[in-house]
Amino acid sequence: MRKLYSLVIGVLFTLPTLHASNTDYTRGLSVWFDTPNTLDGQAVWLRTSSSMSNPDPSWEKKSLPLGNGSLGANILGSVAAERITLNEKTLWRGGPNTAGGADYYWNVNKQSAHLLKDIRQAFTDGNKEKAAKLTRENFNGLASYEEQDETPFRFGSFTTMGEIYVETGLSELRMSNYRRVLSLDSAMAVVQFDKDGVSYQRKYFISYPDSVMVMKFTADKPGQQNLTLSYSPNPESKSNLRAEGSDGLVYTGVLDNNGMKFSIRIKAIHKGGTMKTENNQLVVKGADEVVFLLTADTDYKMNFDPNFADPKTYVGNDPEQTTRAMMNKAFAKSYDELYSNHEADYTKLFNRVTLNLNPDAQSANLPTYQRLINYRTGKPDFQLEELYYQFGRYLLITSSRAGNLPANLQGMWHNNVDGPWHVDYHNNINLQMNYWPACSTNLSESVQPLIDFIRLLQKPGEKTAQAYFGARGWAASISANIFGFTAPLTSTDMTWNLNPMAGPWLATHVWEYYDYTRDKKFLKEIGYELIKSSAQFTVDYLWKKPDGTYTAAPSTSPEHGPIDEGTTFNHAVAREILLNAIAASKVLKVDAQERKAWEQVLANLVPYEIGRYGQLLEWSTDIDDPKDEHRHVNHLFGLHPGHTLSPITTPELAQASKVVLEHRGDGATGWSMGWKLNQWARLHDGDHAYKLYGNLLKNGTLDNLWDTHAPFQIDGNFGGTAGITEMLLQSHMGFIHLLPALPTAWGSGSVNGLCTRGNFEVSIAWKDNQLTEATIVSNAGEPCTLRYDDQTLSFKTKKGKSYKIVLVNNQLRKV
Repeated sequence: MRKLYSLVIGVLFTLPTLHASNTDYTRGLSVWFDTPNTLDGQAVWLRTSSSMSNPDPSWEKKSLPLGNGSLGANILGSVAAERITLNEKTLWRGGPNTAGGADYYWNVNKQSAHLLKDIRQAFTDGNKEKAAKLTRENFNGLASYEEQDETPFRFGSFTTMGEIYVETGLSELRMSNYRRVLSLDSAMAVVQFDKDGVSYQRKYFISYPDSVMVMKFTADKPGQQNLTLSYSPNPESKSNLRAEGSDGLVYTGVLDNNGMKFSIRIKAIHKGGTMKTENNQLVVKGADEVVFLLTADTDYKMNFDPNFADPKTYVGNDPEQTTRAMMNKAFAKSYDELYSNHEADYTKLFNRVTLNLNPDAQSANLPTYQRLINYRTGKPDFQLEELYYQFGRYLLITSSRAGNLPANLQGMWHNNVDGPWHVDYHNNINLQMNYWPACSTNLSESVQPLIDFIRLLQKPGEKTAQAYFGARGWAASISANIFGFTAPLTSTDMTWNLNPMAGPWLATHVWEYYDYTRDKKFLKEIGYELIKSSAQFTVDYLWKKPDGTYTAAPSTSPEHGPIDEGTTFNHAVAREILLNAIAASKVLKVDAQERKAWEQVLANLVPYEIGRYGQLLEWSTDIDDPKDEHRHVNHLFGLHPGHTLSPITTPELAQASKVVLEHRGDGATGWSMGWKLNQWARLHDGDHAYKLYGNLLKNGTLDNLWDTHAPFQIDGNFGGTAGITEMLLQSHMGFIHLLPALPTAWGSGSVNGLCTRGNFEVSIAWKDNQLTEATIVSNAGEPCTLRYDDQTLSFKTKKGKSYKIVLVNNQLRKV
């Protein structure tokens, strides 16, 4: 499940002696606290997703997340006993290996395609009630979304890998100088404090190249490490915890729900003192330094061609053996070597982009929660805004790496048996939003897990497409798991459970990856088939009406409104995937005949319409309510993330989109504010975009900078980072748009290393809210067209060459 990459080493900020180290980890880009968590946050196991509030607020609001795309951990940083929650992203309940077996798991699609003609005839007759009734009764599925409604639970949930506790024998009495820091510069968490004349320090990181979590306990005086490490497993598993020699523990577990095997292996290395295993705990006495190594894995196997008759079609290698191999490899290296490998790997990705906003406006180095408190009172903090931006990039690097699954609803961090919305893959915006900043912020490698996940859905999705729409290609529904689940769920509430364009929306990310990288080999071997089959589904799903127009019937505007004969959202996604398929077929010079069919459908798709309030219509009739402040703004898909609405190409429709955003307001959940931020940026209204960014930080952000719905939901973090990028650079309209939505508040600054479609890398500097210079690096040798304000500049490029752009007498010039 893991691929290794050779990367370069970054830089830490050093200051005079602080605690047990001369590195002040609160400097640079860091999320930090100055008070410890208490021990009252020990695990409270929840077995359903019915609770939308986390029973462990210390974990949700004050823990520090680490990850390598496969293994995740949260550092709580209490003094008496360090608590670490653990996750392995493939540890899921559900799937074909439950007691129900393969037939039970896969038999979840209703055979409803034959009813489409009746639904569409009802719409033709003006009988919307009949059309809605037929849809509700027949276009749901057979699998429940709630565990209490079926046994065994086949959809499943992402679940905890358990928790680690390291008792220290210390108390908070006479403790001072406490710091709990997540350094984004090094992807390392650090806990520091002084007690009784001793400075203690703990360092934590999770290495992608070495597939290991490393925990180092030190002090500035010898013999101070008296530690007892214990492990608390997932309570819904059969388990075996045993000692392995005097320096190791091995845990093997089997989930009760589906028999998934998982394993955790821990090994300790100490300097000075003694170490032993006792009562399945690691006990260290009087050591100068202790390093714990931890590896974890499951027997999950990603399978793009599952055997629907085999309950073990997603079962792979024995995790007891894979964790042993990972541990043996890591144990053979020194701490310094492990850290060097980790830092080099991480910083090559993270250091690609830098952002400086009003660099002359200094901010006090305060704990992050205090900076948020000040920010909520209206005190400017441009460095906090930079930090939030880079935190989104950090979260994407640590939760989405090649060789594993994509980031889920909480990235990969979870502290319970079950969680909000099963911590699943939501396909009606949430999974997609996770990847909005990937290519533009120079992290295109992180998209590979998403593309693999789309491939995972393709074969099962073909059955769903046939069952409900009699269509070619593949379909997905609102929620997916790691076992190829593509069906709608049992609920008859079609405001959320009917989403035929979820698959095509996912497929647009395949084209976007190509458009940024211009990797024609990828497009030919992997990408095109996913795009083409999604376009085939789209044209087969759409209803060709007697007047020759095409409309999406039945459809809804996700999580909002009635069953309709053609919602704007569905048409906008259809436009996007058809345009992608047409472009891809031209690039590869294939499927000319099918391309003509796509072009014909596209030309006859019902157009965008403007309603009585001057708003872009959400449904096929003008039923919009200007007082409706619903969090979803699906009908603006063509504005963002799509590209069929723009102030430049469709100014009247862009104005109608603005009316929608004004009606919906500037509040809502964290992820919704993140989406609106991107949409205001696409409208080139930098000050309003900045207002949304401020609201996101003030009202949608927890003390550790995690986004909150509420509860914690990571997509808002990614939406926020993407939105800031859209304010500074856009490329979706066929040209590179410099500073399209620069807010007044960011009077001067610079950004380096952003990426655009066409595989250009762009750096920009500005002063007094005006462009001063830009540097364009052409990585593919494509022609380049730049836009700034109302000016354009076009020129040919050579692959690998850099071009400097300046303003001369307010005119763009290449120098």
